[in-house]
Amino acid sequence: MGPIKLGKTIKEISIGDSASFSKTITETDIYLFAGITGDFNPMHVNEEFSRKTMFGKRIAHGGITTSLIAPVLGTILPGLGTVALETSCRYRAPVFPGDTVTATATVLEKDEKRNRVRMELKWVNQEGTVVADGTAVVMPPKEEYKQMFGLEE
Repeated sequence: MGPIKLGKTIKEISIGDSASFSKTITETDIYLFAGITGDFNPMHVNEEFSRKTMFGKRIAHGGITTSLIAPVLGTILPGLGTVALETSCRYRAPVFPGDTVTATATVLEKDEKRNRVRMELKWVNQEGTVVADGTAVVMPPKEEYKQMFGLEE
């Protein structure tokens, strides 16, 4: 593992910058999420029950899907040192076990005075269907963090 590199500061970010992260949602993800959160809704964990729902089979928890934005914001754009202040999301389509979801964040606005960035969020499955969308407001890392924490330039 190389040196730790601070994420992009407000001055290094441009309107239109974008980053993504993809993951295939597994059976293990669903059962671990149910165990961590206590959400054992049968739509997620009971195949027989789920067949009788509007989806016809089990669906992944919405929180699994939307959490895929965390590695984008926290490790790519803006990256290490970012603080998420606000997120919003609308679920558009179900995610099923075995689906691959790509979470993307795109910079819409910058407020350099307040060190805030507003981003569009989008989650898309392997077929190109938007499964969720929304926005986030984040506070990118500050330049002085590099010296404070002895991080690489």
